[in-house]
Amino acid sequence: MEKWTEIRTAYTVAKLGTVSAASEALGLHRATIMRQIDALETHLGTHLFQRHGKGYTPTEAGADLLRVAQETDDQFSQWANRAKGQSDQMSGELVITSLEAVAPSLMPTITLFQQQHPAVAVKYLSSDRLFRLEYGEAHIAVRAGPKPQEPDSVVSLFFSSDIGLYAHKDYVKKHGKPASIDDLRGHRFVALDVQRGGGPFGNWLRERIDAKEYVFSSSSPTIVNHAIHSGIGIGFVSTIEARRSNDLVEIIAPLEGWTVPFWIVTHVDLHRTTKIQTFLKLLKNANVGAV
Repeated sequence: MEKWTEIRTAYTVAKLGTVSAASEALGLHRATIMRQIDALETHLGTHLFQRHGKGYTPTEAGADLLRVAQETDDQFSQWANRAKGQSDQMSGELVITSLEAVAPSLMPTITLFQQQHPAVAVKYLSSDRLFRLEYGEAHIAVRAGPKPQEPDSVVSLFFSSDIGLYAHKDYVKKHGKPASIDDLRGHRFVALDVQRGGGPFGNWLRERIDAKEYVFSSSSPTIVNHAIHSGIGIGFVSTIEARRSNDLVEIIAPLEGWTVPFWIVTHVDLHRTTKIQTFLKLLKNANVGAV
């Protein structure tokens, strides 16, 4: 529908009865209001008002406009109240995204959140691609690495995780434990996507061992962790995860720079909604980095 601005102006004049009152309510000059009404009447091919000394009296068409516009205004007000109520309701869906490896750190908070708010259904998304918060693909993201820089995002540090080299106790029993960094050569290694670099940890390792000593690699951090826990070889594991297991043996303790920050990311338009704030409060109180 065209002429929304003119219709709103005419409705305000019809409701308040004078151009002066409408001018004050809309913050428009009197001449602008009269020009918009004239343009709307020309467009419709009918008069909406009878002009007289005391103001503007709606014609039959003007009275019809007042009735329809009032109904529409009421419907918009009801919709606005529903929308505000929905943002404050603890129901519906909460969409969270992170790497699979982060899931164990989030599950206790998700469990507590749903115990307190059983009407909220949680959807957990994990993929190689980043889900776009600005497009509504997710409500809360936990991302690893450099601080996210997407516009209109609210970003806060969740926790930082030290990374060390670990092996399963069965691997150590069979192949022995390297006594130092220099003693890493000759051992078997599990890596994250060696062919594509594997990040700073992969670079550090490749500088110190031969390519033939990589016996397993995967593009999935979860699969790499499974391989390390299966005793296939030595690989990088977060100290948080290592503390959860009684079967991992520390080979090389975290060195300087072997730290990965994790960030909580929300979109600015949804950040203050009750549902998201409630979950974030529980998440920040979880003290994940101390697990």
